[in-house]
Amino acid sequence: MILEEFEELVREGIKAIPQNFLDKLENVDIVIEEAPTPEQLHKLSIRKNYTLFGLYEGIPKTKRSSGYGQVLPDKITIFKNPIEQASQNKEQIKQIVKDTVWHEFAHHFGMDEDRVRKAEQRHRKIN
Repeated sequence: MILEEFEELVREGIKAIPQNFLDKLENVDIVIEEAPTPEQLHKLSIRKNYTLFGLYEGIPKTKRSSGYGQVLPDKITIFKNPIEQASQNKEQIKQIVKDTVWHEFAHHFGMDEDRVRKAEQRHRKIN
């Protein structure tokens, strides 16, 4: 998939986030990278057979104090190659991108990995 098509899927994933959360989004850059760096994988202790689709780096909104300011933006990275490699078609890519964007946004709003995973499981049972 060409980068422009993938970027559009990421934009669609962002648009799928409820507006009340988008309105509260501040000081966050959303970027697309081909793959995680070895440093990112090492920092997260990613096991050899594990695939990383996205990464949130920053200070979650729930951890920010009144003195929060004049800091670099938080960063949400969506990794193109792992998502494509895990998918069999464009619809799967679209769904993984949407889920990954939601997952990383949840981290920005203060959910730790355990809470995000539980919320994803509840969501899958409903849909």
